[in-house]
Amino acid sequence: MKRKLVAAIGAVAMTTGLVACGGGGEDNSSKDPKERNETLTVWLMNDAQSTWPELVEDVNAQFKKKYPKVKVKVQYQQWGDKAKKLDAALGGDKFPDVVELGNTETMTYILNGALAEIDPEQYDNSDTWIQGLKDTCSFEGKLYCVPYYAGARVAIFNQEMFDKGAGTRELPQTEDELKKALDEVAKEYGDDKAFSSLYLPGRYWYAAMSYVAAYGGQIAEYDEGKGEWKATLSTPEARKGIQHFIDLVKEYNNGDRTKDEQDHANVMANEKAALIYGNGWEAGSVVEGENGNPELEGKIATAGMPGPDGKALPSFIGGSDLAVVQKSEVQDLAKDWVSMFTSEKSMEVLASKNILPNNTKQLEPLKDKPETAPIANAVPDAWFTPIAPGWTAIESQNVLENMLLEVLKGTSVADATEKADKKIDELINNEA
Repeated sequence: MKRKLVAAIGAVAMTTGLVACGGGGEDNSSKDPKERNETLTVWLMNDAQSTWPELVEDVNAQFKKKYPKVKVKVQYQQWGDKAKKLDAALGGDKFPDVVELGNTETMTYILNGALAEIDPEQYDNSDTWIQGLKDTCSFEGKLYCVPYYAGARVAIFNQEMFDKGAGTRELPQTEDELKKALDEVAKEYGDDKAFSSLYLPGRYWYAAMSYVAAYGGQIAEYDEGKGEWKATLSTPEARKGIQHFIDLVKEYNNGDRTKDEQDHANVMANEKAALIYGNGWEAGSVVEGENGNPELEGKIATAGMPGPDGKALPSFIGGSDLAVVQKSEVQDLAKDWVSMFTSEKSMEVLASKNILPNNTKQLEPLKDKPETAPIANAVPDAWFTPIAPGWTAIESQNVLENMLLEVLKGTSVADATEKADKKIDELINNEA
């Protein structure tokens, strides 16, 4: 793994003119901040533009006060095409200095040498960063990005439907009780053949792996003795979790079982589902936005998702990180902007909007707040994908989705997981 990182960074350095010290340009870091006159380009996802634009404006104002002549260009990106645009930008000469990365994207860019190393001492609350987020920025004891905000998946449900069908506006706390309620809701709305009391898409690998985690399984584990990763989906624990997920899909999803979760909030907005398992913020998407249904205002709630054996379902640790591009000639400015944007003051703004901050200190009050308690309490014990050099978000996702589809089509869990393990082993141990 170490050889791969060194080789990757070496290749990037050769192709960019030894960029670690500013791409060969003039080093202005020792200048008076008021005399700096460069341009800083920041790529943020459109969530910041739509949900916390005042934070961006405030940080830019702070930055301008310190660096009055520096021009900050904030460019908002869409999740659908950001990775493709970033890859193209990094291969050219017009690239961002700061970039927001989903936490499943970070390892790819760390390993290809695209991100500058980060000193945690420069950032507020780094000693209490949420461990799952910090892990997504870490490789061999070094940090290459800064945790931005956290996320977790929760149960999102229509209280009116549960009230009419099961006689309760609260989500049952155990899976056995939940299944009984789902059966009653299904009877109430059974005339609509497209209605799913629980809409759980068959290719929803994040959900499937949560059930794997619930049984004590995992996607892969690192063998210290051999110094390599080993896929573990074919272990008894993982297979139980996958079978459990498949059984729920078959029992409750009356829609297209071969889909992923990308439009499940729309399914709920169209009143074709009483319960989905999604990111906490998706509860708002059901009601608001272009595809939301305003008539569901006050009817959509969140709760912790019950899992097997009377325990809560472990959640995938979601969220975003902020990284400084290695090719940037203004790395010091970029790191200072990120420091301001992830400061304790900035995290207060996110928390006020029910967005989970990057640290456990400021997360704690949200555990008792009704609007955020389900998601905030799901974060500390959340799971994450293997932090392995060969784990790539797209290729590995395809392996997991194809495995689930094969089981849905009749392949045994044993055969499907053995096949998936072989492919995952090839991916995560690829040192080329």
